[in-house]
Amino acid sequence: QVRLVESGGGLVKAGGSLRLSCAASGRGFSLYGMAWLRQAQGEEREPVAYISHNGAETYYTDSVKGRFTISRDNAKNTVNLQMNSLKPEDTAVYYCAADSRGNRRSPRYESWGQGTQVTVSS
Repeated sequence: QVRLVESGGGLVKAGGSLRLSCAASGRGFSLYGMAWLRQAQGEEREPVAYISHNGAETYYTDSVKGRFTISRDNAKNTVNLQMNSLKPEDTAVYYCAADSRGNRRSPRYESWGQGTQVTVSS
């Protein structure tokens, strides 16, 4: 099992950019599919982006396609989320999660980060 720590959140104006990072410690990072999820206040947690264990496949929810990019570096045990053209509706706590099934349609999130707040002002 891996331990995950996110960083990079903050306050940004609409149209701006942020880069979130998730650092993993422990064994087997390269075996996990990795996801970024977010939870806005009063809303349910939703998946935002997903990357396969080797980085060959990525997936984005429709609302962030063309604006967000997920990437990973298995040598450094990190997964990143580059967020461009941010909108106020992107405001949420963002979490990274490790999927032991490697299946974005039916993930099994074994590990979660503590979350990082992203606030986009209009």
